Amino acid sequence: MTKTELIARIADKANCTKKDASSALDATVAVISEALINGEKVSVTGFGTFEIRERGEKTCINPRTKEKMVCPPSKAPAFKPGKTLKEAVNK
Repeated sequence: MTKTELIARIADKANCTKKDASSALDATVAVISEALINGEKVSVTGFGTFEIRERGEKTCINPRTKEKMVCPPSKAPAFKPGKTLKEAVNK
């Protein structure tokens, strides 16, 4: 599903215009992104949790030169689905 298709479905479900649905989706994504950038966890009951996970330093291999190198620690956004969503998907 693309963003355009998602906006169309949101507009149908919420009985609003596609423009309003697009604004709501953009605002939701912006708020979640800002929260993650600030190190906060975002929990949506019945859906899941967005959080930042720390990745430690590790040894990598450059595929072009086959040279070993050290990849620095990093942060990665992650999503953990909630129980309700897991059950709905598995039915």
